[in-house]
Formats: sequence, structure tokens, C-alpha cells
Amino acid sequence: MRQQERIAGIDEAGRGPLAGPVVAAAVILPPALPDALGRLLADSKTLSPARREAAFAALLEARGAGGVEIGVGAASVAEIGRINILRASLLAMRRAVLRLGTMPDLALVDGNQPPPLACAVRCIVGGDASEKAISAASIVAKVLRDRAMARLAVRHPGYGWEVNAGYGTAVHRAALHALGPTAHHRAGFGTVRQLALGLGGA
Repeated sequence: MRQQERIAGIDEAGRGPLAGPVVAAAVILPPALPDALGRLLADSKTLSPARREAAFAALLEARGAGGVEIGVGAASVAEIGRINILRASLLAMRRAVLRLGTMPDLALVDGNQPPPLACAVRCIVGGDASEKAISAASIVAKVLRDRAMARLAVRHPGYGWEVNAGYGTAVHRAALHALGPTAHHRAGFGTVRQLALGLGGA
């Protein structure tokens, strides 16, 4: 009998923020996805924080015997500055897939740019809303990145990272203008440079 094809959904969180790493996740769901888990999965951007956390917890609980496989990868602010945010996002995706342990048969990637992988890859624009495995990956990446930014917020108060996750909200932009950039800001982003130099409005 032919072995069941392993299909991984891949997505990232953190391409647009002014600060912090970009985080990616790769998730393989079991062929017979439990209804309770399936109902929790949707594009992470459309979910409330509470529902994202519930979905994340359900995915972790379903690892192993539940048939869910999860790999997580990231690219640092230094890497973003060195190779640009697009390439850093693809690097994080590749790292996430490699951390699955075994290469999937097929990778479904949210967006239109494939990471370099030693398996078949299919890019799906809007895939986080249409493919459950990509939805799951978007949730894992978003939850873990938000948690990382909340930890950084304790060490760097004033920027509101525990709320804005490093995105360029009014509070974050005003703090960047007043306090200047940290080592976790993406210095290559034009907005960061402008605000740090006092050239941009808060």
C-alpha cells in the first residue's frame, strides 16, 4: 500500500514590523484532521488572541500520537539587515521545514515566493485562509513571534512591543522618535532610519 503523502503548510509572521525577528512555521496535519482542531484553524490575522492561543495549544497537544508535526525557524534582525526581509523570510521558512526532522513530500507555501527546499513546493497566495496546514503554520508563527516580542518588551520598555509586536503603530513610532532605536530595530528599514534621525512624524 502506498504511504500517505506528507504535506507541510508553511507561513511566516513578522515581515512588516520595524523591530524583531521574522518567524516561520511548518506544520503537517494528519490525513484525518479531528473536527475540533479543524474548527480552530483559520488565517491567524483573522483570529482573536484568545482563539489563536487556543488553536496553538490544540496543535501542540496533537503532536506525536495526534499526527501533527511542527517545525519552527527564525531569521534574526542582523540577518534581515544583511540579506533583506524577503530572503530572511524564505530562510526562516527553510529552517522551519528542516526542523520537522524529515523532509515532507510537498510544501504548501503562503504567498508567491518559494523557499529553497529539497521537496516539491507549491505557492498559494492567500493560502493561510484556504489551506488548513498553512493556517496552522500561520498560527504557530504568529503566537511564537508575539511571545518573543513580549519578552523583548520587558527588556526594552516604552515601545509597546507587548501590544504591537514591533509593528509601526503610533505608540511605537513616537517611542522610536523619542528614545531612538534598539539593537532589535531593523535599521535598514527607512521608517526606522527616519524616526531615529527625527525626520519622520510620530
